[in-house]
Formats: sequence, structure tokens, C-alpha cells
Amino acid sequence: MSSVSTTQITGTSLELLRRLRGPNNEGALALILVGLVIVTSIANPAFFTVPTMFSVLRNSIVPLIFALGVLVVIISGGIDVSFPAIASFAAYSTVRAAQEFFDPGLIGAFAFALGLGALLGLVNGIVIARFRLPTLIVTLGSQGVFIGVLLTYVGSEYVAQLPGSLASLSKTNLLEVSSGGRGAFLPVMVIPAILLSVLVTWLLRRTMFGRGVYAIGGDVEAARRAGFPVVRIQLLIYVLVGMMAATAGVIFTIMGRSASPRDLVGIELDIIAAVVLGGASIFGGRGSVLGTLLGVLIVQVIGSSLILAGVPSAWQRAAVGFLLLVGVGVQAVAARRSARHRRVVRTEEVVA
Repeated sequence: MSSVSTTQITGTSLELLRRLRGPNNEGALALILVGLVIVTSIANPAFFTVPTMFSVLRNSIVPLIFALGVLVVIISGGIDVSFPAIASFAAYSTVRAAQEFFDPGLIGAFAFALGLGALLGLVNGIVIARFRLPTLIVTLGSQGVFIGVLLTYVGSEYVAQLPGSLASLSKTNLLEVSSGGRGAFLPVMVIPAILLSVLVTWLLRRTMFGRGVYAIGGDVEAARRAGFPVVRIQLLIYVLVGMMAATAGVIFTIMGRSASPRDLVGIELDIIAAVVLGGASIFGGRGSVLGTLLGVLIVQVIGSSLILAGVPSAWQRAAVGFLLLVGVGVQAVAARRSARHRRVVRTEEVVA
């Protein structure tokens, strides 16, 4: 009885550990995040303050929205590097249109930007889905095209004064507190980030579109044979990514209280690193919103701790690149072990 009880307890403990770890290692990521906060706070007590924590959350809003779109693409087995160009195109064009013609109001500005984002995303989707070209090559090319068109036909000047509807929102905060003689604020733009996280979670978990995204990432041909409309789903993926990028671009412009067509260029590495670090498989078929959120927070905490430590910005970029290599390396090792385990199981079945 004791041996049976010991076996049952061990099995229960292992099952509990698996649940706490999560399907995409979300539990491990949460522990890493907590550990980073504790270590950084011990090394620099100024980190564990309300202003610093609000700063981390504020700096995570735009990367999180970008990361949600990139997550959907990576789960489907693709890589998108054009989202900063789409964000810049949509946000800057919206600001210039409001200046040149009339201020359409907050809802009108977002609607205009979302329409542009959807259109540019559709261009990516058509080329990728219809011609079955590599996603990285297509989005790398479209990134250059979008930025070129933006700078040539829309404008390249820095805009210091936003339209009235956007400028008023840039001064609106959700929370304002005073800590240690310093003011800390959390902008209202955190609400759209939370709502979009809930929306993407619902899309991936509860809809046929979400099941199709995972199926395409696992095996495109198998998804096609299973009856999923692969071309339509791929088109919707890139339209969704374009709209998410446009939303992030407008929010970035509002929070920065200015507009420039070059501000977001080069952010691709940080976003992809956060998504991969959050457990999304670079090979497709796996990923979660919770893991992506934790990945974004980990990257932001590391960046903030390096800034407080006085580390040069070049080394901060190196740290993000290192995180990306670690995330991809861990996934490659796990995939190799899984393939080796399947071969062993098949061999045992043949022998039996």
C-alpha cells in the first residue's frame, strides 16, 4: 500500500507541476519575471517603486499590442517584420490627413488608421497566401515598399503638434499616484491593450479561426486536408496583424504626443524576441497570449534594469538579441528531443 501511495503522490505532484508550468511554460516565465524583479530590486532599490513599475507597464503597452499580432503570425508558422512600417504608415498618415483636411475625432482617427492597416495587411496576405511565398521575404520587401511610399507621398517631417482629438487623449491617465515625492501615472491607453489581449485570447481559443491558425502552423497540408480554408485564414491573419499594428502606431503617437515616420523602425527584434521568449514556437503551432504578455514584461524589466544600471543602449540591444537566441535555441533543443523520442517509440512499436 505504501509503495502504491508513494507512486500516486509522485504522479499527483508531477501532474501539479505540469499544470503550474502551463502548456507554453507560462509558469516558468512567471517565476523568471518575479526573480528578475527581486534581483533587480536588491541590486538597485530604486527599481521597486511605484513610478518605476508604472514606467514598465507604460512602456509595455505598445510592444504588447505589436506582440499580439506577431504572436498570431508565428503560431501560423510565419514571420512578419513589416508591422512597424504598417504602424508608422497608418499613424503618420492619420495625423497628416487630420492636419491637411479636418480632425475626424478620436473614433474617426482610429477608424481611418485601422482601415489603412487592414489594407496594407491585406497586401501581405494576398502575396503570401496566393503565391505561397516565404513570409519573411514578403514582409521584408513590403516593409521597404511601405516606408518608401510613406516618405515619398505622405511626408517625412516631424510633427510636434497632434490634432486636438489625439492631443487631448495624450494627457488622460487611468491612475495617478504620488510616491516618495515623485508623481507616477498610468495612461488610459493601457485599457485598449488589455481589451485586445482578451480579444486575441478569445479568437485563438474559442473560434474556428483560432483552431485554423494553430492547424496551419502545425502542418499547412494537413490543415488543408482537414477542411480548413487555408488561404482565407492566412488573409485574415495578415489583415488582423495590420489592424493591430495600426492600433499600436496610433497609441504610440498619442503617448509620445508627436508623430514621425521613422520612430518605430527597428523595433522588430524586441517584439519577436518577446513573443519567442513567451513560448511561441518559431516553427509554428504553439503559443499563448499569457506567455506573450510575460515575455513582453520580461524584456521591459530587463531593459529598465539595464537603464538603471547605466548600461549603454548598444548593450541593451545585445541583451535582446541574446534573449532571442536563447528562446530559439531552447525551442530547437526541445524539438530535437521530441523527434528523438518519437523515433524511439516507433522503434519499440515495430520491435513489439
